[in-house]
Amino acid sequence: MPEMQQTAKWLLRRLRSIESLLCISAFCLLAGVIFADVVSRELRGAGFYWATQTGVWANVVVVMAGFGLASASGMHLRPRFADGWLPRSWAPAITRLQHVCMSLFCFGAAALAAGVTFESWQLGEISIELFVPIWPVQIMLPLAFGAAAVRHALYAIWPELAPSEAAVTSDLKGKGSR
Repeated sequence: MPEMQQTAKWLLRRLRSIESLLCISAFCLLAGVIFADVVSRELRGAGFYWATQTGVWANVVVVMAGFGLASASGMHLRPRFADGWLPRSWAPAITRLQHVCMSLFCFGAAALAAGVTFESWQLGEISIELFVPIWPVQIMLPLAFGAAAVRHALYAIWPELAPSEAAVTSDLKGKGSR
């Protein structure tokens, strides 16, 4: 395997590890906050004022890290109804084109999200409930879309690094889904 491809494979593994850690940590925070809020409501008759906003922010991190994990596993949404419309011999080129399009879409979404996050930082926007800046949570959007853009760009360059369609299909069938 050429050195650049080996580096790309290493980068994809590291990226998936970071996304997994973020997703699991944020989900644990979300579950802990909800649990603490419910217990507080039962014992004290009132929840924590910060629980809802903290839970929403943790959920944003879960969703954005999960977006990357779905992409890394080949489980992201992709319309499959037209898969048989073109000759099978075109499949490698079409797959590469799909990754290029997804990469471009994610780069655009990352740029847009980065602009919104930068404006929030510049304006000093804060959460009304928590009285803390909102940009540290918003930054998850450009980071997640940027990571997905890089991931799909690498898949377009080296298609063998992408999760195989057969592995994804067999994984889905093994979980009782079709």
